Amino acid sequence: MNFTNRKRIISLIGGMATAACCLTGCGSLSYDMAYHVDYDVSSFNVVTRQETRTALPFAANLCVAAGNVPSDTVDMSHAEAAGLFGLDERQVLYAQNIHERLHPASLTKVMTALVALKYGQLNQTLTASDVVNITEPGAVLCGLATGDTMTLDQALRILLVYSSNDVAMLIAENVGGSVERFVEMMNEEAARLGATNTHFMNPHGLTESEHYTTVYDLYLIFNEAVKNDTFNEIIHMSSYQTVFYDRDGREKAFDRQNSNQYLRGERQAPANVTVIGGKTGTTNAAGYCLMLLSRDENGRPYISIVLRAEGVEELYGEMTDLLDEIHK
Repeated sequence: MNFTNRKRIISLIGGMATAACCLTGCGSLSYDMAYHVDYDVSSFNVVTRQETRTALPFAANLCVAAGNVPSDTVDMSHAEAAGLFGLDERQVLYAQNIHERLHPASLTKVMTALVALKYGQLNQTLTASDVVNITEPGAVLCGLATGDTMTLDQALRILLVYSSNDVAMLIAENVGGSVERFVEMMNEEAARLGATNTHFMNPHGLTESEHYTTVYDLYLIFNEAVKNDTFNEIIHMSSYQTVFYDRDGREKAFDRQNSNQYLRGERQAPANVTVIGGKTGTTNAAGYCLMLLSRDENGRPYISIVLRAEGVEELYGEMTDLLDEIHK
């Protein structure tokens, strides 16, 4: 064997020995894994961290439940799905079918308001086109006609207090540029909030087969909406009066009570529970639906939702049972 070949073999053996040391450790040396939850340079810590220097998960500030959370004192036999969520404690106090996809009816309008508040200006003037001409029997309307104008602030109050479907179309077209684009924005916002079992087809909630959500997704959407001061102010109103204008500048008066019977004083919440506001919804496909923001005597907030109740009496009776669970 010549000198050159011997040199290559010695070099190869040296490299193998070095590799063995790196893999198994040489002498008393030891090597910790560099991937650790508390290391500053780690994929755990590339995201925003809490004070404890651990990763902040997506649901860290949310209520989470995989399935039903029953109660012996809540009778939900006349509704399809329901949930009670303690926002401060981030706790699901009651859950029935909260991940089942159902028609939301006008609870849809919470997302409509959320997107409008995010992308619109309260003082901007909205002008009605032919899209406001809804002809579905029984649809709640405020009587908009082509060419009518009102501000976004007025429109949001009519939307949430009276649940007007033609105003939902007015908002969608003016804020989104088209109704179709606005609905895309609604679905984009739902995805951003983690509402993965939700798909919107319109801004008002009138029945379409691929328009659906869940109790849990509605909690995510409502939980985001109530962070907005204007939204909270509006849902607390027991009635709303205003004047908007037709295409010729003539005044058109609007004066309606809130569709929420707790706010109208026709239903009473349990002792030490105050209903701040919410949203009602009713269609043949969705049944009777209600979503509320309430507070206990210490000011702690709760979101409660009932979907697909069989009738208005059942809806408010079961919602009152749900609110009574706050103090159990």
